[in-house]
Amino acid sequence: MTTSLGAKIKRHRQEKGYSLDKLAELTDSSKSYLWELENRDTRKPSGEKLTKIAGALSVTTDYLLDDNTEPEEEVFKEAFYRSFKKLDLDDQEKIKQMIDMWGKKD
Repeated sequence: MTTSLGAKIKRHRQEKGYSLDKLAELTDSSKSYLWELENRDTRKPSGEKLTKIAGALSVTTDYLLDDNTEPEEEVFKEAFYRSFKKLDLDDQEKIKQMIDMWGKKD
């Protein structure tokens, strides 16, 4: 399924119950700028702006940019990585060892 950047932003904004005003506030953007992103394919956000939008919508920038990526897969990976980074180093190492063990199954 191919979905444009604008369509993804609009869908996730609406799923979160955000108005254009609210998303603009969360991303230090203007309402008109976000409207143009959602409705016209002519605007391309900067990396910084795209990162802010992705964070506010709880998706990854890769998901927003890739026309074929499914959101659930990317959101899960991003959430897992954020949780992993918050663990202390000993717990991170234990998880790495478990992953290595699972990968060695024949």
